[in-house]
Amino acid sequence: MSLNPAMLAIRFLLELAAITSFGVYGWRAFDSPWKFLLVAVLPLITAALWGTFAVPDDPSRSGAAPVSVPGAVRLALELAILFGGTAALWAAGLPRLALISTAILIAYHALAYDRPLWLLRA
Repeated sequence: MSLNPAMLAIRFLLELAAITSFGVYGWRAFDSPWKFLLVAVLPLITAALWGTFAVPDDPSRSGAAPVSVPGAVRLALELAILFGGTAALWAAGLPRLALISTAILIAYHALAYDRPLWLLRA
């Protein structure tokens, strides 16, 4: 799998947007004092999951895998977090942002089809 630097940069921004979306959900969907806790905890849990479970020798990462998982598991995790971010926006009462986010994710995955295929073979 070849790594296109532009696609890696876009993927990184999508990761950040998804992680942030969970914080937005925590802020908008819950009352004080829970929202102050959830605005930090939800993104931290999401980022920890994203960074912990990896396919060994993934060329888009350092190659190291803190917890090695099969490619299909990593793909499921990536899709759950990325599209979970759009669901979090929807649940936070931001349907327009959720739909825009979904459209961007679908377009990205259509253009970066080689990564899901690689993960399914890994």
